Amino acid sequence: MITTENQKIKLVADIALINKDKVLLVKYKDSNKYDHQKGWFLPDDLVRFNELPEDAARRILSEQAGYITANLTLGFMESFVGNDGSWHLVFHYYQIIDALPKMLPSGDVDSYQWFESYKMPDAKEVAHHGWALDTVEQIFSKFK
Repeated sequence: MITTENQKIKLVADIALINKDKVLLVKYKDSNKYDHQKGWFLPDDLVRFNELPEDAARRILSEQAGYITANLTLGFMESFVGNDGSWHLVFHYYQIIDALPKMLPSGDVDSYQWFESYKMPDAKEVAHHGWALDTVEQIFSKFK
């Protein structure tokens, strides 16, 4: 998190790992690290100081899913003021893969699940009031 004189700023990156019509979502062990939110997320984290958002997305995918990639695409960015009053600038990346890799929970991740884009979990089961659902919908709209 970056702080200016009067405003906290959070740079966030997330990554949608996509195989055909499926997308990977994660649940975290410690909701305190994720704005005290429980439920499904796209793999995400804060961008570290002096880290490029694209490098953050690669790190997140490696640390949280054990998947190494060089071919990320920036889907879109968004900016808003969060519930804590900080300004969030979020970089939404995606990676299309040919096969579903085997995943084992590691680090902060409690569990993984692949969801079909047309059969996503209910918004009540997704952190931040279904935020990942909106993100996935916007990313998949790029392929139609």
